[in-house]
Amino acid sequence: MAHFPQSLPFSAVARPRHLALIAGLAAAVLPSTADARAGGYDGVWNVTFATTRGTCSSGYSVPFTVIGNRVSSAGGGRVAGRVNRSGVVAVRVSVGASRASGGGRLAGMYGAGWWSGIISGDRCSGTWRATRT
Repeated sequence: MAHFPQSLPFSAVARPRHLALIAGLAAAVLPSTADARAGGYDGVWNVTFATTRGTCSSGYSVPFTVIGNRVSSAGGGRVAGRVNRSGVVAVRVSVGASRASGGGRLAGMYGAGWWSGIISGDRCSGTWRATRT
């Protein structure tokens, strides 16, 4: 993080050229509001599920799309969720009569978390891992 002095000398503020330079440096160092809101998680994420409790099958993969703070389906099923600036994600998924919800965290190109739901009539839960493509 850049360190800026508590106060600038009067001569630096009085000159428009110096003021423009200071504004330019601040814009280069500080993230824009749009970047902070989006969180940098946009893209398609391939999510692989593992069952740790119950008799649901394991190892199936579902693509999710993240745009801004919204998570949606990238193919197959209904997906609704949100991701915050810190990468904390909460999602609900439904395919036919099966439904599940989960949470976790995205960071860089990877993510991980937990899920639970009723899949083909069986109550199951487990973990998930994600990779951004």
